[in-house]
Amino acid sequence: MSISVLVINCGSSSIKYALVSERHEDRIFGLAENLGSAEARIKGITTGDKALELLIPHADHEKALETILERLSHYNPQAIGHRVVHGGTLTKAELLTPEIIDRIRAATPLAPLHNPAHLVGIDATMRLFPELPQVAVFDTAFHQTMPAHAYRYAVPKFLYTEHNVRRYGFHGTSHAYVSERGSELAGSYKQGGWLTAHLGNGSSTCAIWNGQSVDTSMGLTPLEGLVMGTRSGDVDPSLHSFIANNLGWDIYKIDKMLNSQSGLLGLSNLSNDMRTLIEASEEGNEDAALAIEVFCYRLAKSLAALSCGLPRLDGLFFTGGIGENSAYIREKTLSYLPHFGFNFSQEKNDSLKRGTEGRIDAGTGPQIWVVPTDEEGRIAKETEQVVIHEVNQATSKKSEAEFAMA
Repeated sequence: MSISVLVINCGSSSIKYALVSERHEDRIFGLAENLGSAEARIKGITTGDKALELLIPHADHEKALETILERLSHYNPQAIGHRVVHGGTLTKAELLTPEIIDRIRAATPLAPLHNPAHLVGIDATMRLFPELPQVAVFDTAFHQTMPAHAYRYAVPKFLYTEHNVRRYGFHGTSHAYVSERGSELAGSYKQGGWLTAHLGNGSSTCAIWNGQSVDTSMGLTPLEGLVMGTRSGDVDPSLHSFIANNLGWDIYKIDKMLNSQSGLLGLSNLSNDMRTLIEASEEGNEDAALAIEVFCYRLAKSLAALSCGLPRLDGLFFTGGIGENSAYIREKTLSYLPHFGFNFSQEKNDSLKRGTEGRIDAGTGPQIWVVPTDEEGRIAKETEQVVIHEVNQATSKKSEAEFAMA
């Protein structure tokens, strides 16, 4: 990083932020959580690795952002990068202009929980830092290299041509960073065929060939694909009509159930936190044990399916809160893939501690790596690239104009 970038990630009830500069160890970061409630607060790490905790009772997104930005303004960020979940058909990070903001707003029906929050963040930072270049980095952009046979649904064509109904994929910044970093560690930078598993409260898989996404598990929305913390992942499309006909629920109640009350939480009837479920399973809770088994089986099933998009399989990268920290989940998932030729090393797997990267195979067969993700770092990098490109373009145009006048 040659410039300092403030990264903003507005969620439906939280805001993640990070100030990213050339020295990774100097990073300032934090989370504003429980927004809109009496328990709203900001927790993070500031300069000198000092902990920060600040109560902001009943603060909404705008108030929380103002508080965050005021505390960071004296660090003089040179650009701001916004994580935006859905960019529609935008294929790369973009400098924020009225046109790009309108396109983010137009994609709101595809990400109704996320894009409105992102727009609040964009509005606040543009008011507080009007002189700074600001960039939108889209979760969906990395997956725009998917071929049509991977992104098209088997529904009437007009839904695609007139309403943009297709598979978009998400977690793009994570899959991009992890596949780039992982292939570098493996000695084949952005070359070959790799599977990535981003596992957390939201989870997705991706197949990557020569550094480009060729398929992914999430689709039109982040609900498709794997079992997640509170999201169901794939279900029979007729489940909606079954529930409506037999329980009398409307579409909004069904949608909330699938997004907020399903997944690990729904299966276990206990928690969406994998750590809690593993502990409960060890104590004999059968529902928790089943939730874990379903999660791992469906994950392995997704990885096996996505491998169809790769001319060859060079290896697998685990990342995200669960992927990085749960040796148990990694081992259980790989046990469902004996036919892939993975030579799993339990000793190496168990030795990896929180936040460390490392290889967990025995040195033969497709490689298996744990690669901690850095979505904020990736967003900062893409923001810097856009800003430098814009500066170079402006300099080139100025030179051309001066030459013409001479």
